[in-house]
Amino acid sequence: MKITTWNINGIKARIEGALAYVREAKPDVLCLQEIKSVDEGFPVEAFTDLGYQVATHGQKGFNGVALLSLFPLEDISRGLPGDDADIQSRFIEATVTEGDLSVRVASIYLPNGNPLGTEKFPYKLAWMARLEAHARALLESEMPVVLAGDFNVIPEPADAKRPAAWVNDALFQPETRSAFRKIENLGYQDAVRACHPEPGVYTFWDYQAGAWQKDDGIRIDFQLLSPQATDRLSAAGVDRFTRGWEKPSDHAPVWATFA
Repeated sequence: MKITTWNINGIKARIEGALAYVREAKPDVLCLQEIKSVDEGFPVEAFTDLGYQVATHGQKGFNGVALLSLFPLEDISRGLPGDDADIQSRFIEATVTEGDLSVRVASIYLPNGNPLGTEKFPYKLAWMARLEAHARALLESEMPVVLAGDFNVIPEPADAKRPAAWVNDALFQPETRSAFRKIENLGYQDAVRACHPEPGVYTFWDYQAGAWQKDDGIRIDFQLLSPQATDRLSAAGVDRFTRGWEKPSDHAPVWATFA
């Protein structure tokens, strides 16, 4: 099973690139973030024509997540538990089964948290605390779990070309990085880092200041794997070639394969 996560930065604006990528990379499961579309506006038919089932948790104009799968999407759940008052569409999960492998897959768009000093940063940290609690609960099922998406976290200095440029950003604050480590410390493994411990692995390049041309990137998109999913991990990587396409997302897809 090949699972891929990609912050598409607007499905309507990137539909041609998204379809081209799906045809080329052929993921079994595709987790999308920032679809920036209500459920009714998502181009479902374009993907069902390629054999995918589609589940969305959309929002007008911003946020929004989706799951696309060549296998049935079962027990779909929308919204991160823990705060019924949270109306932002940032979380969807479902169970996907291929043969004897059933995986609980979540598509996550974690809050950015900027600018610091506003209510957005406490919201980010509270959201991460809720994610930690849910990640802990998911472990109790003892089934493979994949938490995939745009986490808006730079975990370590090695995950940025220029770490000093991010010291005043919510993505690189000590509290943010600590909250991310708490999730990992539950027993979740960073799939790409497990396969690629070397520096210079990035998933995001800003549209400004020639960041892509300079490879001035950061790594903020992840697949965090439960121990049962880690046991099945065979490979992982970043399809950075998409960032060089015409009218690209500023994120690149992150994929992992499971035996």
